[in-house]
Amino acid sequence: MSNLLVLVRHGQSEWNEKNLFTGWRDPGLTEQGKAEAHESGHALKEAGYQFDVAFTSALSRAQETNRIILEELGQPNLPVVKDQALNERDYGDLSGLNKDDAREKWGEEQVHIWRRSYDIPPPGGESLKDTAARVLPYFEKEILPRVLKGERVLVAAHGNSLRALVMVLDKLSEAQIVKLNIATGAPLVYELDDKGNVLSKKALIEREAH
Repeated sequence: MSNLLVLVRHGQSEWNEKNLFTGWRDPGLTEQGKAEAHESGHALKEAGYQFDVAFTSALSRAQETNRIILEELGQPNLPVVKDQALNERDYGDLSGLNKDDAREKWGEEQVHIWRRSYDIPPPGGESLKDTAARVLPYFEKEILPRVLKGERVLVAAHGNSLRALVMVLDKLSEAQIVKLNIATGAPLVYELDDKGNVLSKKALIEREAH
């Protein structure tokens, strides 16, 4: 398949498991997260996909997911580009807090607004709009041109950085994107035309998103 772009959210992290706001903090994968990454790589291999380059963030949970996927694909030496432009949304003062504790401190409604609005950031952190403002220029400058040259590209990143990409690829509105969750370790396979428009999209693994 030419013009192949595959997006994968990292497997479950230690802080996902503990219900903590993670953002730019750097916990590793749980055993379940590693298993999800192996399953992701296996599904890509079974479907016959190989890659020319992988992109990932500066955070270890995405890098480890990427490494496991490439191992499963038999491509452990694939060129990998790491950049913090693909990092998770920065949750600022919420980082490291239990989500239930945050609700007790600021109230259910306020925490819901910070988590689910498009353009209202938590204190000291980024909104989804802010996240998109760093992810999308990087995508358009570094990733998309390689896809359009016919390279097969894997992006292993985070729920919110990938939501920013999906919003553009799927042409979703602000109201639609705030309702979208991306499951951990479940590849989204895109085929793009020569202008970067989506010709096809499929999820290789059906997993509940949190």
